[in-house]
Amino acid sequence: MAEKKGPTAGAAYHLSKRKEDNKWQVFLTGSDKVIKLFDTKAEAEAWVKDRSANTGRAVLVHASKGKNKGKIQK
Repeated sequence: MAEKKGPTAGAAYHLSKRKEDNKWQVFLTGSDKVIKLFDTKAEAEAWVKDRSANTGRAVLVHASKGKNKGKIQK
């Protein structure tokens, strides 16, 4: 079986809140391209959970408030 190569090989899904419009975005490690936007965190988490189950990729959620804002919380 061939090994995956490129910026998204083995990449995790990242879930974070955008400052510009307060929407939740999903993107892959090493990519600037947003895969999908959501109005709520719950919608984004449900979608990315389903995608990660299908692809086997990890999910990293960035904190949106408090002292850990922007840091990975899970």
